[in-house]
Amino acid sequence: MVDLGFVGPSRPAQDYRFLGVTDGDTPKIEMSVRMVSIDTPESKYGGSATTAQATLERTKARLLDGTYDALPDDLRGYLIERLTPDAAERHLEAGKRAAEEHSAMVTKRLMRPNGSQRKMAAIATGELVEKNGRLLAYTAPWFAGTPSDPLPPRDDPDRRTFNVDMVAQGWAATFVIYPSIPGRDDLNLLVTEAEDAWQEQRGAWREFGRDLLLGYEYRACIKLGTLDLQDPAKAIEDAYQRVCVDLRTPTPTVVGLYGYHDVPPAQRLWIWESDLEQAREDLHLP
Repeated sequence: MVDLGFVGPSRPAQDYRFLGVTDGDTPKIEMSVRMVSIDTPESKYGGSATTAQATLERTKARLLDGTYDALPDDLRGYLIERLTPDAAERHLEAGKRAAEEHSAMVTKRLMRPNGSQRKMAAIATGELVEKNGRLLAYTAPWFAGTPSDPLPPRDDPDRRTFNVDMVAQGWAATFVIYPSIPGRDDLNLLVTEAEDAWQEQRGAWREFGRDLLLGYEYRACIKLGTLDLQDPAKAIEDAYQRVCVDLRTPTPTVVGLYGYHDVPPAQRLWIWESDLEQAREDLHLP
């Protein structure tokens, strides 16, 4: 019996659509990609606009009636201001528009001058596959790097990832989660584009307002508004599992599970609470 005393990393099995076999050891499957470092509004999460709004109204009532007094006062106030009578409708419509803009962007940028279509490059990163079975990656047009299809210079707009351009056009917020952190130059580009999109009110901010719930805010509020609430503490735990880090200072500052609203969206770095100890060591956090 061989016993090396080592167990490699593994993940729970996921179900994928089988497309065919190309070789004795090469099955082809269909796999969704979760674009890393960005977050767009949801288009279906929480149900229809009417159903989702009812859920958000329950959340707002609970934030006001003491059910969620375990949350800091300032966070409760921040959320209450954003849980407007049309918060769900605006968010879900923004999600649909983000999907349309993404589709149009990909169609345009994958088109070659001769009318043929490029492949899409998927640059896997971080944990590689997330809990829902999606590949974690940056996406961009694929260049073969041949004389007939040369790879553009690094600073050429054709090399930009779709992740960055969704942020630059105002249809996605930054959502950088450790350990899937871009390199220094790419991270600063992402932050700069996010700040410019916010200041110039591009995309979703222009069409749906500055108080639009971001994707992760909306999902958290839907969880807090669950119809069958049995344990408020458990609902809070389910809604807030990532610690926020403020990137504005030379030494990034951990603001905790509930302090993200004091940090501009572009300057937020996220760490799963379970990863915080390792992240402190890797990122030299105080």
